[in-house]
Amino acid sequence: MLELNDIQRRILQEVADLHGVPEGAYNIRSDASSAGRRSTANIEITPKTDVSGLDITIKPFTVNESVHIPVVISKSGLKEVVYNDFHIGEGANVLIVAGCGIDNCGSQDSQHDGIHRFFVGKNASVKYVEKHYGSGNGSGKRILNPVTEVYMEEGSSMEMEMVQIKGVDDTERTTVAKLAENAKLVVRERLMTHESQRAISVYDVSLDGKGSSADVVSRSVAKNKSYQKFDAKIAGNAECHGHTECDSIIMDEGKILAVPGLEANDVDAMLVHEAAIGKIAGEQITKLMTLGLTEQQAEEQIVNGFLR
Repeated sequence: MLELNDIQRRILQEVADLHGVPEGAYNIRSDASSAGRRSTANIEITPKTDVSGLDITIKPFTVNESVHIPVVISKSGLKEVVYNDFHIGEGANVLIVAGCGIDNCGSQDSQHDGIHRFFVGKNASVKYVEKHYGSGNGSGKRILNPVTEVYMEEGSSMEMEMVQIKGVDDTERTTVAKLAENAKLVVRERLMTHESQRAISVYDVSLDGKGSSADVVSRSVAKNKSYQKFDAKIAGNAECHGHTECDSIIMDEGKILAVPGLEANDVDAMLVHEAAIGKIAGEQITKLMTLGLTEQQAEEQIVNGFLR
């Protein structure tokens, strides 16, 4: 199991914090095939028969268990589309760790498009961690286009941690969520681009049930000549509460576009959007330089603290 080379092991550590075989259920995908898979008594992982991907079924009232489904690509020119469906039973409380890392040392583009659908049962609770990472000194691009669909039943909750800090040349991240009565969605996105990289994040959240809520917050840094777009829409279709926030640092010749979208279709829908884009304050850098840091080191300290 997990017969991976040094590059693949390094990527697994970056995207899933894995140093070996994870506990619980897992499927490790490496260069378009499964490098290892394990189900448990409460979590069943089954390959799809019509398309490339998995069905992950979590039994009702499963608690304190985890699923790891990271993807590793180390071949230049490899392009794939994967469909994974998660069926989370009523009252379950689980951790799901995904993410994809691409190491491209060749001249052809490598690309992974992952389509994840979550069907979160009544009163279930899910923490979902998705990390993206790129490396390699080739001229070929590292491209990641994740699509996440979330369908939440009454009283369910989902916390999503979406992270992309290094090495991805081009990404379009799309998240669609529909919430029933008293469902709760929390999203924390952390993103950094540099050189000529491009990153687009789109959120489309429908608060359909009374008492539902969504809190979508993005923190990002755009360096060099990179480009970012944060496009967040929340539709309040019942008595609900929705909040989106974009907090960004722009450096060098970077460009950032924040597009708020609030749609109130009920008199009791409370929707808020906040956005702040600016450069690092000069006094912050000066203060750190008085402690012995160079200007570059001071900038790195500020950026790292901002993206925590």
